[in-house]
Amino acid sequence: MPTYQHFELPDAGEGLTEADIVEWRVAPGDRVEVNQIIVEIETAKSLVELPSPWSGIVAEVLVPAGQTAAVGDPIIVIDVDPDGEPGTSDGPGTSDGPGASAQGNPPAAPNSPAEPIANRSATAAGSSSSSAAAGSPAGGSPAASEPAAGGGAVLVGYGTAGEQESRRRRPAAGRGDSALLRVLAKPPVRRLARDLGIDLATVTPSGPGGIVTREDVLAHQVQVQARELATYEGDDQPWLADGEVSPDGRQTRVPVRSVRKRTAEAMVSSAFSAPHVTVFHTVDVTRTMKLVSMLREDRDFAEVRVTPLLIAMKALLIAIDRHPEINASWDEARQQIVYKHYVNLGIAAATPRGLIVPNIKDAHRLGLFSLARSLGELTANARAGKTRPADMSDGTITITNVGVFGIDTGTPILNPGEAAILAFGAIRQQPWVHKGKIKARHVTQLALSFDHRLVDGELGSRVLADVAKVLEEPARALIWG
Repeated sequence: MPTYQHFELPDAGEGLTEADIVEWRVAPGDRVEVNQIIVEIETAKSLVELPSPWSGIVAEVLVPAGQTAAVGDPIIVIDVDPDGEPGTSDGPGTSDGPGASAQGNPPAAPNSPAEPIANRSATAAGSSSSSAAAGSPAGGSPAASEPAAGGGAVLVGYGTAGEQESRRRRPAAGRGDSALLRVLAKPPVRRLARDLGIDLATVTPSGPGGIVTREDVLAHQVQVQARELATYEGDDQPWLADGEVSPDGRQTRVPVRSVRKRTAEAMVSSAFSAPHVTVFHTVDVTRTMKLVSMLREDRDFAEVRVTPLLIAMKALLIAIDRHPEINASWDEARQQIVYKHYVNLGIAAATPRGLIVPNIKDAHRLGLFSLARSLGELTANARAGKTRPADMSDGTITITNVGVFGIDTGTPILNPGEAAILAFGAIRQQPWVHKGKIKARHVTQLALSFDHRLVDGELGSRVLADVAKVLEEPARALIWG
């Protein structure tokens, strides 16, 4: 008999309680091997690929893509002994892999929630009607495939109820217009659908006995037009994924999930729990731009990308070394100030999934080249959605590079648990008084937001002034560094 293992959603981060199923890499009927990637999930911190702990045949996908599962919930069923001999034993087998919540022969109760759908399917060969009925329990599960030879488990497909219904009623390829007769509709309705360019198989019927009415066709046309109005030419609209378009097409409602949800919660908590103060500084960074140009031509830096942000990061690290009390956090529960003897430098990164702030561990120990390499790896992982949960934790201070968007400056909100965040603005050529003369110089604006419970105005101003001095004269880093 088939031996089923239920793979439970593991905790892919630090104490996470749930995750969104982004994409299944397998489908019912596929053979999988140990450590083969079977699903991609999105946690509150990053995208994570989960491998299969067993070899076998996928019997059922329990949580479809786009839905949220709690840690510990079964998300897929795998038959780990698909080639086993048929038997009659109802006793469970022994667990042979992590995450198994149930295994062995599925229970006999046909409507048991824990039972794989595969075992509910009809096993009588040649009875298509009984197979369809057994493969369509409450919730709209798809019809079962043909029974496997030798009385083995019948594998089923998956998808939303709407997708299953559409597949059931869609004309079969190569069968001509006669296949359309399976869709119940009167000739005037068929003519209307043809004139409007609508496939009747995609229309949801509301008439008696499942017949498609004229109102159904017109309603479907409005729905299609609404979706067209909600798109923009030349853009695949990843931000509209899983959205629900209003009937008039003027709005799309998208569920708040994972990264953006946690970011919103964290920012609201930070904004209303830590008293923010922001100070600003406009600085001539012409010498920094010359240093960047020189490093880009240096063979020792050929393997890394050198940008003004790199010099700003080093300047902030030097300022922290001179004023280490800014590298702290406030422990409300214990009413303590926690001073950090290390710097995990966070870099705010905008991604299609929302704002994330991975950090470079022990950045205070890194030289300029190592800092550039770490920044490159952090940026690449963030853009690819591969940032690990560990890279998001235990940050001590953050830089947000708003200048990359052409923004001069801003008042950034603190990353929760940190005392300060530096906004690095756009660098522009502007008229500037230099050595008593007006010249075109590279100028930028800096803004430092800090938690006024931990950092008073003097400390915050001194830190920002030191950052500005290093950017104005990078040689100062040799003196202070």
